[in-house]
Amino acid sequence: MQGSVPPRPRTRRGRALRAGGVVASAALLLPLVSAGPSATAEQPRSGTLQGEFAAAAARYHVPQSVLLGVSYLQSRWDTHSGAPSVTGGYGPMHLTDARTALAEAPHHSEGTEDPRGDTSRKVKTVTEAVLPKTSELPARLRTLDRAAKLTGLSAKELRESSAANVRGGAALLAAAQRELGEPLSSDPAEWYGAVARFSGADDSATAATYANDVYAVIKDGQRRTTDSGQQVALHAAPQISPDTSQAAQLGLRKARAGETECPSSVACEWIPAAYAEFGDGDYGNHDKAERPTSQSIDYIVIHDTEGSWNTTLTMVQDPTYVSWNYTLRSSDGHIAQHVPAKDVAWHAGNWYINAKSVGLEHEGFLVSPDAWYTEAMYRTSSRLVKYLSRKYDVPLDRQHIIGHDNVPGTTTATIPGMHTDPGPYWDWAHYFQLLGKPFVPTAGANAEAVTIRPDFAAHKPPYTGCEKAGEACAPHGSGAVRLRTAPDENAPLVKDIGLRPGGQDSTIDVNDLGARASTGQQYAVAGREGDWTAIWYLGQKAWFHNPRTQPTAVGAKASVLTPKAGVAEVPVYGRAYPEASAYPAGVPVQTVSALPYKVLAGQRYVVGDLAPGEYYFAPTFDTTGHQVVRGKEMYYEIQFGHRIGYVKAADVEVRPTRR
Repeated sequence: MQGSVPPRPRTRRGRALRAGGVVASAALLLPLVSAGPSATAEQPRSGTLQGEFAAAAARYHVPQSVLLGVSYLQSRWDTHSGAPSVTGGYGPMHLTDARTALAEAPHHSEGTEDPRGDTSRKVKTVTEAVLPKTSELPARLRTLDRAAKLTGLSAKELRESSAANVRGGAALLAAAQRELGEPLSSDPAEWYGAVARFSGADDSATAATYANDVYAVIKDGQRRTTDSGQQVALHAAPQISPDTSQAAQLGLRKARAGETECPSSVACEWIPAAYAEFGDGDYGNHDKAERPTSQSIDYIVIHDTEGSWNTTLTMVQDPTYVSWNYTLRSSDGHIAQHVPAKDVAWHAGNWYINAKSVGLEHEGFLVSPDAWYTEAMYRTSSRLVKYLSRKYDVPLDRQHIIGHDNVPGTTTATIPGMHTDPGPYWDWAHYFQLLGKPFVPTAGANAEAVTIRPDFAAHKPPYTGCEKAGEACAPHGSGAVRLRTAPDENAPLVKDIGLRPGGQDSTIDVNDLGARASTGQQYAVAGREGDWTAIWYLGQKAWFHNPRTQPTAVGAKASVLTPKAGVAEVPVYGRAYPEASAYPAGVPVQTVSALPYKVLAGQRYVVGDLAPGEYYFAPTFDTTGHQVVRGKEMYYEIQFGHRIGYVKAADVEVRPTRR
């Protein structure tokens, strides 16, 4: 979320979240018909999760397809081993008990932020706001209490038993249907209003978007193996047409559309970040600009909030704090926009990236592997990213859709403090499927480049540091592979001389990026041996386990660069700034500061964009002196380590991979 933070054991989770709204288009009100499997379909076995859905649906007279569709949007039917989500939700129905979960979550202590990543502004000391009292929490964060009253089951059972949790969800849906004056019909098309109410949304647009997504799941059908090994299926019902008029009975407010830039298919609300001057030439919490006229928008940066929704909204409206463009809420996918895309938000800790990016915060905690990112949030986020991609011509690939953990430090000194969200538990593979750009092989098995792509659900490398430093994290699906110095599981992890200048070893801590490659990232192959593949990474050969029977990468067709003939090493930069001669009078020349890394002769790295050095000069509240400095020196973006980097085009030569 924020700019850079001093390195510390991230058993803390301080950030912030927000809200949004926009009425979904009629095109998304999907046709439906059958309520579920045919009469000849195999009946679910008692004791299975599929059976628990069937039993709960029958007990509370809720169509099974509606119950399955709602659960899929909340948890994709996962139980998360009983652990709560970021909003205190438990089990496959995501029943919320904030008193037990949210209030106990650790939070961000006072620290120092460099949100802009630019020396023209001073660093701030910030403290996270206090979480609201339980009595102040909205009803959407207390649904487990109501489920307990409706079912007679204890809160403990509803949190820990999947069967009880599914029953609680069914009871809530049935109660919502009755409150709307609707019959407990066997026709799923007649449950639209109850589904919209189940979302817990406080505005009509978000409730409608949520219900539309549930019915999209029912229409298309889904089938997957859950995190507990259960096989669950929802059979497609493509002809059903929900009664969307029921949404009018909910009596919800209209979201403040304001200046929002969102597709019509999501709910988006305008909650503006503060732009204010507060003395001594200081101001916050973003900069005015005229993008993309002044400079291109080349990146969309994915963050997690590391805090509660209400806390985040409080932060972004504070002019002394940092800013970002959008926040997405976990429980229902609700979006709040805070900074127009034309302006520069302070979110990445790297001014070059900030000036050329849009930042999206997602409600969640990096160090909580089961504080899951819901399907509702993934879906609205993907729609927003597709919209921004089309509007600003941002390619849908991992060279342009990056995590905060992929943003490089601006100088050697800033590397250890750069952020590590959204972390190894963000499902990039699923996200890019929703973006319509799944990671597929584009070259053969012996290709000169690879795209990292482990099976997220099955790939569970061990991590430490989720709750306490050195303590093992709960096993969880991950989109990251671990990199070693040799093709051996017992070989040391590769080192990151920028992260640890003293040469200390990398670790398996959940926030340690020194020996990690993530789904969708592309690297040049440096060797193969048995079930192991080596890539060029941080100036060294790095090996990861990649068995043919369960591959963690696929072949990629890509362009790669290497130092020009006769050049022994090439500097790597964390920003692509212009040469000194490009700066006009009155604009201080920015140092072109190399990082401690080198691209050595014979090494190859996958190439991204080629662009001129650029610096946006905007150090004052008065925007009349703001200007973009653009040089003649050209830079290539490369996938250098876990983070991206930049090299001067004059130092390297580029060629496509040969196979």
